[in-house]
Amino acid sequence: MLFILKKTFGGLLLPLPFILILMAIALVLLWMTRWQKTGKVFFSLSWLLLLLLSLQPVADHLLRPLESEYHTYQVEGHTPVKFVVVLGGGYTYNPDWAPSSNLISNSLPRVTEGIRIYRSNPGSKMIFTGAQAMSNPVSSAAVAGKVAESLGVPESDIILLDKPRDTQQEAQQVKTLIGEQPFVLVTSANHLPRALIFFHQQGLNPIPAPANQLAIDSPLNPWEKALPQALFLSHSERAWYETLGRILQWMTLPAPVTK
Repeated sequence: MLFILKKTFGGLLLPLPFILILMAIALVLLWMTRWQKTGKVFFSLSWLLLLLLSLQPVADHLLRPLESEYHTYQVEGHTPVKFVVVLGGGYTYNPDWAPSSNLISNSLPRVTEGIRIYRSNPGSKMIFTGAQAMSNPVSSAAVAGKVAESLGVPESDIILLDKPRDTQQEAQQVKTLIGEQPFVLVTSANHLPRALIFFHQQGLNPIPAPANQLAIDSPLNPWEKALPQALFLSHSERAWYETLGRILQWMTLPAPVTK
């Protein structure tokens, strides 16, 4: 129940629901009360917020600091590892679809980056994490494992941790499985700073491997920067989500485990 409340309340604080709530308040004030000026202010602020968060320069400016802390994993200069841990993300499951189509948004880039690193470390194992969604018969870890198999990873090299429901539980389960052995941790670039805190809190020393970078640094056409787009609103959402997550983490995380 606490997990459901956390996800529901957190979801309402994301940009689009939050802005729609502001707009709803504005409409109530405009149509059902005498507080016309207040209603106009609420509506104007919500419209402006939606516009700004949908623009590439604003959205990627918010997201870039989260994604720039760690560089793409390169096998050169790193000690070979026995485990590549890929954190779970969005997914669904339809057995009639191509396997990779069941990984939504951030999940497929995590898996493909994990496979690249796995192939750079001969003899290693891939660990996929992620519990079963409430209405889904298959876990996030299992779906990711099926995709990895479809891309040539032997089933014998795949380990599924299908109980964790969030990053903190993923860190705990990884520690139970492999102890303090070094491993590569693969997750979305914007999620990696927060994820590493959970793993360090368990006394582990993961090697960071960012995937699914979103903030665009390469040249864009002028109209792509000037016109609001749903794509860039999603970039703002990721920055907003991770910022809320860091605040909650700071408020609730216990002291790190000492070795």
